Amino acid sequence: MNFEAVIGLEIHVEMKTRSKMFSASPNSFSRKPNSEVTVFDMAFPGTMPRLNKEAVRMAIRVANALHMKIDHELHFDRKNYFYPDLPKGFQITQQRRPIGSDGYLEIRKNGAKKKIGIERIHMEEDTCKQTHFVDYTLLDYNRAGVPLVEIVSRPEMHDGYEAMKYVEAIRNIVVYSGTSDGKMEEGSLRCDVNISLRPFGQKEFGTKVEIKNLNSLKNIQEAIEFERERQSALLLKGEKIRQETRRYDESRGETVLMRVKTDAVDYKYFPEPNIVPVKLSDEFVEDAIATCPELYDSKFERYLALGLAEKDAEIILSSPDMAAYFEGTLPSGCEAKEAANFLITEINSYLNKKGIAIGELGFDPLELGKITLLGKKEKLTHRQCADILFKCLDDHCSIDVAKKELHIEAMVDDEGAILSFVTAALDANPQSIADYKAGKERAISYLVGQVMKLSKGKAKPSAVMAKLREELAKR
Repeated sequence: MNFEAVIGLEIHVEMKTRSKMFSASPNSFSRKPNSEVTVFDMAFPGTMPRLNKEAVRMAIRVANALHMKIDHELHFDRKNYFYPDLPKGFQITQQRRPIGSDGYLEIRKNGAKKKIGIERIHMEEDTCKQTHFVDYTLLDYNRAGVPLVEIVSRPEMHDGYEAMKYVEAIRNIVVYSGTSDGKMEEGSLRCDVNISLRPFGQKEFGTKVEIKNLNSLKNIQEAIEFERERQSALLLKGEKIRQETRRYDESRGETVLMRVKTDAVDYKYFPEPNIVPVKLSDEFVEDAIATCPELYDSKFERYLALGLAEKDAEIILSSPDMAAYFEGTLPSGCEAKEAANFLITEINSYLNKKGIAIGELGFDPLELGKITLLGKKEKLTHRQCADILFKCLDDHCSIDVAKKELHIEAMVDDEGAILSFVTAALDANPQSIADYKAGKERAISYLVGQVMKLSKGKAKPSAVMAKLREELAKR
């Protein structure tokens, strides 16, 4: 490609406070339309906003996680425009003085870290939800006034992968800080992309195109890569890029024109007269930061220190509930790697089979930790431990009951006992010895089976295999 893409992102995050940004209406998802509104949400004359303290606390936590300068005085503005989803005819936002500014985060690409600058983070209220039909539109005011933080990056990304990793990192921060559930498919986290192309080496930006409302990490990467190719093809033909707003059509795998932009919209910002500036004490800001739950990156580094592989740590941290369950196993004294292995394989397999989430499992993580310890304490195989686990899950029984009903006993790895089983098996199967000497490797598998039969399944397979090879070499 002859051109460099310059990409900036605007991310809207719905905060999971109990009430809305400026009213006492419940802040929830998937309730009956227009059932959770107050007269303020619907812009009745004479109604007054009241700032949500918990939303401010959450915004401070996100700003701190993004290494931002935090403004200790809150100012709000009116963003004026007429649109069906905006009942008041204006949106309360922070234009002049955002709560956080001049930050960054780091992503990993090709084994190295890349720092991406963040211009600002500000608080505002969401609009109501529109549902369009052929000849009419329905409005649901439940979403009107939902608390938002908008995070605006600097134009420092250059491909779809970087943008995707940036959004993933933001999502990890807002989820693990308790700010949002980060569910892009439900609109809790929405992303707009601004992308332009310029010849390599040129400092001036090209004409910017906006891609609206991308709702998955996959779509973000694919939409940007398509747009890079589209704009590049136009420029190579000598055509100019129009300033447009586009959307991504997932079924076609391409961006589609929504509207052509001409001049910038004048929103006629002015200070919100019904919310006086709010001074935040140092104690309030420090407490918001100090009480923030442990974030993704901190957990990730801690899990690596516990001996987990990077991929395993990523799988566990893909869900806060799974991370919490994993940590619940550790007080049992189990090895972190072993607990992670059972969680990623056996537990995940069981959840998929039953079609349930880990929060619905109903099995104490301490008990899982105890089961993983049986391998060392009672010399059980991984398979035996897994059988005990599944028995406990299916029958809601204790570990001891599961062992008893499954007739599981400790494995024999005493060298003398195993030697006696191996000697008896070899003496009874001279043809298998001959086959092994002739290079038929599967003969040893047969002999392992004979030893296990003689030991009634109690001999440790790895010890049996080692002793068999040792004795076969002598014959």
